[in-house]
Amino acid sequence: QVQLVESGGGLVQPGGSLRLSCAASVSAFTIYAMGWYRQAPGKQRELVSSITSGGRTNYADSMKGRFTISRDNAKNTVYLQMNSLKPEDTAVYYCWSVRDGMSYWGKGTLVTVSS
Repeated sequence: QVQLVESGGGLVQPGGSLRLSCAASVSAFTIYAMGWYRQAPGKQRELVSSITSGGRTNYADSMKGRFTISRDNAKNTVYLQMNSLKPEDTAVYYCWSVRDGMSYWGKGTLVTVSS
Protein backbone atom coordinates (compact mmCIF):
# COMPACT_ATOMS: atom_id res chain seq x y z
CA GLN A 1 0.00 0.00 0.00
CA VAL A 2 1.15 3.51 -0.83
CA GLN A 3 -0.54 6.55 0.61
CA LEU A 4 -0.08 9.81 -1.23
CA VAL A 5 -0.80 13.22 0.26
CA GLU A 6 -0.93 16.27 -1.99
CA SER A 7 -0.48 19.89 -0.96
CA GLY A 8 0.06 23.26 -2.58
CA GLY A 9 -3.17 23.84 -4.45
CA GLY A 10 -5.10 27.08 -4.26
CA LEU A 11 -6.28 30.14 -6.11
CA VAL A 12 -3.89 31.91 -8.45
CA GLN A 13 -4.27 34.60 -11.07
CA PRO A 14 -3.66 33.88 -14.76
CA GLY A 15 0.05 34.00 -15.48
CA GLY A 16 0.90 33.06 -11.92
CA SER A 17 2.73 30.06 -10.46
CA LEU A 18 2.07 27.30 -7.99
CA ARG A 19 4.09 24.35 -6.75
CA LEU A 20 2.33 21.14 -5.86
CA SER A 21 3.88 18.56 -3.57
CA CYS A 22 3.02 14.91 -3.05
CA ALA A 23 4.47 12.94 -0.17
CA ALA A 24 4.45 9.15 -0.28
CA SER A 25 4.11 6.93 2.77
CA VAL A 26 6.82 4.54 1.58
CA SER A 27 10.36 4.95 0.37
CA ALA A 28 10.36 6.56 -3.05
CA PHE A 29 13.22 4.24 -3.99
CA THR A 30 10.63 1.43 -4.09
CA ILE A 31 8.27 3.37 -6.37
CA TYR A 32 8.80 2.97 -10.10
CA ALA A 33 6.95 6.07 -11.26
CA MET A 34 5.23 9.05 -9.71
CA GLY A 35 3.34 11.85 -11.31
CA TRP A 36 0.28 14.00 -11.63
CA TYR A 37 -3.07 13.74 -13.34
CA ARG A 38 -5.79 16.36 -13.37
CA GLN A 39 -9.53 16.43 -13.82
CA ALA A 40 -11.41 19.55 -14.78
CA PRO A 41 -15.16 19.87 -14.22
CA GLY A 42 -17.06 17.81 -16.77
CA LYS A 43 -13.90 16.35 -18.27
CA GLN A 44 -12.00 13.10 -18.04
CA ARG A 45 -8.92 12.73 -15.91
CA GLU A 46 -5.80 13.38 -17.95
CA LEU A 47 -2.08 12.89 -17.48
CA VAL A 48 -0.14 16.02 -16.62
CA SER A 49 3.34 14.66 -16.05
CA SER A 50 5.25 11.69 -14.72
CA ILE A 51 8.76 10.84 -13.59
CA THR A 52 10.38 7.46 -13.14
CA SER A 53 12.77 6.41 -10.40
CA GLY A 54 15.54 6.93 -12.91
CA GLY A 55 14.48 10.50 -13.57
CA ARG A 56 12.88 10.03 -16.97
CA THR A 57 10.09 12.60 -17.38
CA ASN A 58 6.98 12.78 -19.51
CA TYR A 59 4.65 15.73 -20.09
CA ALA A 60 1.34 16.26 -21.78
CA ASP A 61 1.81 18.52 -24.79
CA SER A 62 -0.18 21.40 -23.33
CA MET A 63 2.06 21.48 -20.23
CA LYS A 64 5.46 21.33 -21.94
CA GLY A 65 7.51 24.42 -21.24
CA ARG A 66 5.20 25.58 -18.45
CA PHE A 67 5.25 22.72 -15.94
CA THR A 68 8.26 21.00 -14.43
CA ILE A 69 8.15 17.75 -12.49
CA SER A 70 10.84 16.75 -10.05
CA ARG A 71 11.36 14.06 -7.49
CA ASP A 72 13.23 13.99 -4.19
CA ASN A 73 13.65 10.33 -3.31
CA ALA A 74 15.22 11.16 0.05
CA LYS A 75 12.00 12.95 1.05
CA ASN A 76 9.68 10.47 -0.73
CA THR A 77 8.18 13.47 -2.51
CA VAL A 78 7.34 14.51 -6.05
CA TYR A 79 6.81 18.13 -7.02
CA LEU A 80 5.05 19.89 -9.86
CA GLN A 81 6.13 23.45 -10.55
CA MET A 82 3.44 25.15 -12.60
CA ASN A 83 4.21 28.46 -14.29
CA SER A 84 2.28 30.69 -16.69
CA LEU A 85 -0.96 29.24 -15.43
CA LYS A 86 -4.08 29.64 -17.54
CA PRO A 87 -7.77 29.47 -16.61
CA GLU A 88 -7.97 26.16 -18.47
CA ASP A 89 -5.49 24.69 -15.98
CA THR A 90 -8.21 24.86 -13.35
CA ALA A 91 -8.75 21.32 -12.11
CA VAL A 92 -8.30 18.91 -9.27
CA TYR A 93 -4.74 17.63 -9.46
CA TYR A 94 -4.15 14.06 -8.33
CA CYS A 95 -0.86 12.53 -7.34
CA TRP A 96 -0.25 9.06 -8.79
CA SER A 97 2.33 6.38 -8.30
CA VAL A 98 3.13 2.90 -9.56
CA ARG A 99 4.76 0.35 -7.27
CA ASP A 100 5.04 -3.37 -7.89
CA GLY A 101 2.62 -3.04 -10.82
CA MET A 102 -0.08 -1.37 -8.74
CA SER A 103 -1.36 2.18 -9.19
CA TYR A 104 -2.09 4.41 -6.23
CA TRP A 105 -3.83 7.78 -6.07
CA GLY A 106 -3.97 10.71 -3.72
CA LYS A 107 -7.21 12.45 -2.83
CA GLY A 108 -6.42 15.47 -4.98
CA THR A 109 -5.77 19.16 -4.53
CA LEU A 110 -7.77 21.90 -6.22
CA VAL A 111 -6.03 24.44 -8.42
CA THR A 112 -8.13 27.41 -9.51
CA VAL A 113 -6.76 29.90 -12.01
CA SER A 114 -8.92 32.98 -12.06
CA SER A 115 -8.72 36.75 -11.86
